[in-house]
Amino acid sequence: MALSCGVTAQISHFQRLNDPRIASSSSLCSWMDCHSYILSGTKALFHDKGRVLSTNFGPLKVCYNRRLEFLKFNSYPNLSLDDSLKYGGIRLKLPLQFRIPSKNCHKCHSSVIHSNYPQNADLPRYYSKKEKKPFPKPIVELRRAARERLKSMRGQPRIPIPPPKNGLLVKRLIPVAYHVLNARTTLINNVKKLLKVLPVHACKWCNEIHVGPDGHPFRSCRGPQASIRKSSHEWTNAFIEDILVPVDAFHLFDRLGRRISHEERFSIPRIPAVVELCIQAGVDIPEYPTKRRRKPVIRISKSEFIDADESELPDPVPEVPKIPLLLTEIPDSEIQPPSSVEETALLAEETLKAWEKMRGGAKKLMRMYPVRVCGYCPEVHIGPSGHKGQNCGAHKHQQRNGQHGWQAAVLNDLIPPRYVWHVPKGQTLERELKNFYGQAPVVVEMCVQAGAAVPDQYKPTMRLDVGIPTDVKEAEMVV
Repeated sequence: MALSCGVTAQISHFQRLNDPRIASSSSLCSWMDCHSYILSGTKALFHDKGRVLSTNFGPLKVCYNRRLEFLKFNSYPNLSLDDSLKYGGIRLKLPLQFRIPSKNCHKCHSSVIHSNYPQNADLPRYYSKKEKKPFPKPIVELRRAARERLKSMRGQPRIPIPPPKNGLLVKRLIPVAYHVLNARTTLINNVKKLLKVLPVHACKWCNEIHVGPDGHPFRSCRGPQASIRKSSHEWTNAFIEDILVPVDAFHLFDRLGRRISHEERFSIPRIPAVVELCIQAGVDIPEYPTKRRRKPVIRISKSEFIDADESELPDPVPEVPKIPLLLTEIPDSEIQPPSSVEETALLAEETLKAWEKMRGGAKKLMRMYPVRVCGYCPEVHIGPSGHKGQNCGAHKHQQRNGQHGWQAAVLNDLIPPRYVWHVPKGQTLERELKNFYGQAPVVVEMCVQAGAAVPDQYKPTMRLDVGIPTDVKEAEMVV
């Protein structure tokens, strides 16, 4: 069996054809009268539809046409042919024929394709309400890491507790917290503007949304009475809360204080979880005061501590802030939509940058400031340990007396990316071709349809490289 393709071969070493060790190796042959060399440790790059896929083969036979002008091997006159190819990094682009050895061949070479981003990735998995969220790290690995940490600390002097565990702030993350909060405000304002020019629909019975003039035709509704409607959606206009899912958390005056009890759940204010994370990281908002320490706490035990005496310290002098000022959200009545296509594209680019900036900054903050999430429901708590409120209404909550099953949170728990179907440009979604379409977060899909470029990290799930059949008969022919 032979496969013809354009191959760019990066040659690391050449051997002459009369080497007796190549009698059973696979070969690469051109269709023209040529001279032959053997490539030992060849790295081939396959070019197809704008993609470059690299693979490693064993010893290969390359036949090239001496009359081709672009094959100038000896680019270094003072070196031999082998050294010139080795140190020159020659890249040859040849029309080659790749022959796959038969099954009877006693020596076969496997090929591995490498790429910075996968060509296509699986769509985000749907978790049922009866399933518990998986741990970011398995329990076995956490226990093993704890044992190794205790073993390494045995016999070593105690080291001071670093911030933020000692009550102080991480100074280098204070500007990051302000940038995250401003990016969130910019994102909210820009999404409100895009909603004026882009149609976004939400299902009346479930949490699915769709970006487009009409809702998608897929019957995937899991809401109430879905069996009566044969899982078909009932589409309505979407709001900002459908696109940016609100995730609230308790505001803590002292993030090292005692845990919130069940009786205090109504007396403590709840604010957006991203805002609470930024407040604990150093953002000062007058409406939500928080305790700031200037000396590390004194630990008595693992769960008990006392504050250090700060009476000897001088009063803090207010300095000129070097951090950016906080932005404010624009009311809905003052939202002005973009007036032209160019302005819409620029607004989409700005929205996409704000989305990535908010998620990237929040991920940095979560590495230092712990965030907890319930394994059964979407409840999020910003702090080292979750609260004691017995308000979990997830599956079998009676067995837990309504208590939450706290575990370490990931970025998608704090900022949920609601995925929607990606609509290819100039096409409409068809029910029979569902397996050929990709998905993307709703903010990314809105920005792409508004004229922004697709970020590389979202291309695998959007399946931009998948060819979509024109009809059902062509789809049935796909292997």
